[in-house]
Amino acid sequence: MIVDAHTHIFPPQVLADRHAFLEGEPAFAAIYANPKAPMLDGPGLIKAMDQGGVDISWAVGFPWVQEKHARLHNDYLCEAVASSNGRLRGLGCVHPPAGWALAEARRCLEMNLSGLGELAFYDSDLDLASLAPLCQLCAEADRPLLLHTNEPVGHRYPGKSPMSLTTLYQLIRDHGRTKLVLAHMGGGIFLYSLLKREVHDSLQNVWLDTAAGPFLYGPRAYALAVEFLGPHKLLLGSDHPLLPVSRYQQELEQADLAPEELEQVLGLAALELIP
Repeated sequence: MIVDAHTHIFPPQVLADRHAFLEGEPAFAAIYANPKAPMLDGPGLIKAMDQGGVDISWAVGFPWVQEKHARLHNDYLCEAVASSNGRLRGLGCVHPPAGWALAEARRCLEMNLSGLGELAFYDSDLDLASLAPLCQLCAEADRPLLLHTNEPVGHRYPGKSPMSLTTLYQLIRDHGRTKLVLAHMGGGIFLYSLLKREVHDSLQNVWLDTAAGPFLYGPRAYALAVEFLGPHKLLLGSDHPLLPVSRYQQELEQADLAPEELEQVLGLAALELIP
């Protein structure tokens, strides 16, 4: 069983004319203004899944600043999931600081999307105040919240935010009941579970995904995450169409995980979060 817990699909309107969606959307423009930046719709993702041997994918939304764009995208996620014959799980997305964010997030869950994500702050540190009601909503609904995180040091790239691990850790501590999935290996926060006090216990309701990992970490990082947090806490996430699942499979093989650990990472752990 292979479950890809981090993929991106967009409505056909966005694929047909991405430039019509750039105005007033700085994060979208920073990542997707380049016409070479790959984008897919639901059928395109299903085709890629068939080619890569993926059974189920989590298709995530985008943190649009404008409500009309968020609603268009979230409605499309519902349509894509409904027409996927059980292959897709959808995560609705909002721009957390927006006044409409909580109502739209609630609407997403009421439409039976499987959680929220990929919530992101691409031009600032995490805004804990605006994330708090969304975390509470997911905790009450027992659904995961997938959050964009990245390493606070190292090279720059489109989509890398100026977030701090201090703020991320405060979010985790404040919302221990929320199932937080931290994209992109959680910015490396799992390494601090080696501290003798507090951190390991605080990460009990936290998962990591491997999205963009081959661009960021050596394969040893996956083995360390499994060692420190357990194999059920590391989710295969490809960030497709950024990279194919096969690239991650190659690197996970180099991590020398035990067969039963690899099964958890490749799909079983994600199935526990979203059947």
